[in-house]
Amino acid sequence: MRLLPVAIAALIAASSVSAPAVANTEQLVANICDYVKSDDKNRLRKKMKETRVKLRNVYSSISCDGSSLLRTAYNSNANDVGEFIAKRMPSSDLAAPEADGKTILDWASANGHDSGPITDAIKGRVGGAGGEDDE
Repeated sequence: MRLLPVAIAALIAASSVSAPAVANTEQLVANICDYVKSDDKNRLRKKMKETRVKLRNVYSSISCDGSSLLRTAYNSNANDVGEFIAKRMPSSDLAAPEADGKTILDWASANGHDSGPITDAIKGRVGGAGGEDDE
């Protein structure tokens, strides 16, 4: 008989905790995108540390105006942040196709980013491979 009140109390407690988490998640994503766009590696690192979030765990779920974090870094000429992100990501994630079916190196090559600090960091992580089997 006591199980029902305990279960209800647990359900209420769980639901009250999850509502603010959604707002906090949206704010965290907005902050991360802003730091990437402004090439502010120090603030990005601090925010990730404060929230105890690892880039490798959230990279695929973050989109800044429809682009991944690395594509946003490329488009914003945010070389410091782009290198930082690339060095924190597993090579398997960097070699995997993104939402449009292109890997980050394929996309970078197609958009005129064949060389540069971000591309070099990505190539260093994936072993220089990427883009050879384009069809």
